[in-house]
Amino acid sequence: MSSVKIDHHELYGRTPPVRLFFRAAIPGVIGMFAMSIYSIVEGIFVGQFIGGDAFAAINLAMPLVMINYSVADMIGVGSSVPISIALGKKKEEQANNIFSCAVLLILAAAVLFGAVMFVLGPLLLQAMGAEPEVLRLAAIYLRINAAMGPVATLVFAMDNFLRISGYVRVSMVLNILMSGLQVCLLVLFVVVMKLGLVGSSLAINLGMTVCTGIALIPFLRKRTVLKFRRPRFSTHLVKEIIACGSPTFLANTAGRVFSLLMNYLLLRMGGTMAMSAYSVVMYSSDLVQPFLYGLCDSLQPAIGYNWGNRAYSRVKQLVKCIFVSTAVISAMAIIIFLTLSGQISSMFVDSAETELLALSSHALKLFSLKFFFWWLAYAAQSFYNAIERPKNAAILTLSAAIVVPLIMVGILWPLGLDGLFLNQSLTFLPVAVMAVLMLKKTGGELGERKEITNGGTRS
Repeated sequence: MSSVKIDHHELYGRTPPVRLFFRAAIPGVIGMFAMSIYSIVEGIFVGQFIGGDAFAAINLAMPLVMINYSVADMIGVGSSVPISIALGKKKEEQANNIFSCAVLLILAAAVLFGAVMFVLGPLLLQAMGAEPEVLRLAAIYLRINAAMGPVATLVFAMDNFLRISGYVRVSMVLNILMSGLQVCLLVLFVVVMKLGLVGSSLAINLGMTVCTGIALIPFLRKRTVLKFRRPRFSTHLVKEIIACGSPTFLANTAGRVFSLLMNYLLLRMGGTMAMSAYSVVMYSSDLVQPFLYGLCDSLQPAIGYNWGNRAYSRVKQLVKCIFVSTAVISAMAIIIFLTLSGQISSMFVDSAETELLALSSHALKLFSLKFFFWWLAYAAQSFYNAIERPKNAAILTLSAAIVVPLIMVGILWPLGLDGLFLNQSLTFLPVAVMAVLMLKKTGGELGERKEITNGGTRS
């Protein structure tokens, strides 16, 4: 693997910003999209081979599945930020300690929260008031994810650590491999062995578990800049990881709590069909959101490194590249969803279910308007995560994930189901305004900071 490694100091500290953007962003986007392919294929297989109840069951269980995963994700992202900044300051032993502590914290947290979700998850699902068959399928899907999560979820953090260490292309290949393996297992378990949602859940978790083992190889062979050390835990270190990871955790948790409310409202207003249509919308969004996630997340190590290295002009240029590219992708997404909503929905819905197909197409058109402003809010949140300003990121995250959506539920209530499908689209307008105001203030602060250049310090 050493042949595909890029020296992290050379990559993040000396590569011209625009070239760095493409060198980091393209593999990141490809890798993230590859990861999402399984989700898209799962939606197609569930809709075509298992049926509408299974579709509704996944949508019912997914918020709890993601809350379970979000703890590991919080530690993975929360440790990546101080690791990148420490490397930018040339404090490699400090980075190694954070890395070693983070891996142990992820395993411990995943075991604890997985056990809680395995025991209490079905009771929470029951409170949603779903039909008995949908509830039974959702409980099975949730419990398999909870049982296999401790090792499986480590793959996301290891992917971050690979990119930080300069293994950008290895990260991309790993994500492609994971998606391909999951799809093959999905075909085997669902189509050949007829295991239904049990097979679907096994496929995703087995694929993640195998790739966790593969991702660990360069670290165990000590070929990365990050190396395992005897961990030295401290209260300050744990607080720093939690603070930096809290925006991601809040985004996942608050967003999934709101999804539980959405499921409840969808069931009350339109029954299982409405929730199935919303599932189609969520799966369809996986055609676009990986591009935006990939662009923003793949540049976080570079931004954090240059922030730690006080190369603020490079930070500004990288952030500009992110905002321009995400805006272009979002504009293309809106056009595609508005013009091809029926064709996209038919990927996930059997042609015989004409009523569900029509409702899904209509919902997707309303939901697509979200991309007018979502890119700006998410890119700003990602930027603040990268420079270790969790307060700014948390404000944007909580506003977008639960505060504004709850307000919008009340405002859009007279529109019925259309109001629920429009919720995300209208949520991100005020959040984007908040992001612009924050970025304007941060830009003024950057102008006053002293920058380290090859020739020394300058204002």
